Amino acid sequence: MAAWFSRLSLLLPLLILLIAWLQEFLDQIFFRGQWNLPMVPGGSFLGVLTAPFSHAGFAHLLANSLTFLPLSWLVLLRGRRDYLAVWLGVYCCAIPVWLFWPNGSHGLSGVVYGLLGYLLVIGWLEKKPLSIALSGLALVSYGGVLPSLIPIFSAPGVSWIGHFSGFLGGVLAAAAIARTNT
Repeated sequence: MAAWFSRLSLLLPLLILLIAWLQEFLDQIFFRGQWNLPMVPGGSFLGVLTAPFSHAGFAHLLANSLTFLPLSWLVLLRGRRDYLAVWLGVYCCAIPVWLFWPNGSHGLSGVVYGLLGYLLVIGWLEKKPLSIALSGLALVSYGGVLPSLIPIFSAPGVSWIGHFSGFLGGVLAAAAIARTNT
């Protein structure tokens, strides 16, 4: 039973991506790219929940998918609770952006940055071999994207605030999980 549950954990990111890919497929085929589900200022709170599954085309979704999967699996090495904590942290930090930021955003990149933030900080907080190894691997593999958390280094049209709030959500998740694990 435990082995089956562990395999299900490894499939979880694939199931999440399936939702995003189905949404994009339906959007492109039936709505000509006009059925986006972004988080928009003054819009419904539902947009906060649907934004990670909505993308501006297949290229946007593919770029997010290629980083989402490995980072998800790295966090899942620590456990499902950690993975859930990152998602909750990302969603919690997205709420102020939704309430106060003047531009809308969507895509899995906020979650990607949340996963990265979690992985970079958990080793420093816990100082355990697995945590340190995950932090080191994440830094070496994905540290090059960190400058995009600063507006002047973010590409035009890219929601740097969505990336920053996601990263902050991951850091907060690491802090919450580390306190309960030590």
